[in-house]
Amino acid sequence: MKKISLLFLLMLVSSSSLMLGQNKTELKPEHKIIFQLTTGDTTVHKQLMKQFGNMLSVSPTTKIEVVCHGAGLDMLVAGKTIVEDKIKIYAEKGVVFNACEFSIKERKVDRTQIIKSAGFVPAGIIEIVAKQEQGWSYIKAGN
Repeated sequence: MKKISLLFLLMLVSSSSLMLGQNKTELKPEHKIIFQLTTGDTTVHKQLMKQFGNMLSVSPTTKIEVVCHGAGLDMLVAGKTIVEDKIKIYAEKGVVFNACEFSIKERKVDRTQIIKSAGFVPAGIIEIVAKQEQGWSYIKAGN
């Protein structure tokens, strides 16, 4: 009888520690994701905002940065962007939006035209590579 009780106790302790272990793995690790946006397609811009909402609802501690260059710069230009309200909301939640200064010069955009919720990086590709070297995951948004 003592052996059966001891066996039962061991099984109970084992299952309890498994359950505790499962609870720990349910907590998602902090993710760090850098997006490259090179398209002026407003449908892609809207989809990107929707993705941020989905990602942050599942993993609210995820760090997100978007680097806009080339035609993707349009998403950050006042008067051209159709997602400025969403950008402001996500920026307040910690999503970082950056405009490439090389693209600003190349496309002859005045820095004052970049929406207030965005920042600047000297070179978009270098920012992306630097983040990857720091362990960030890379995703190219759109086409």
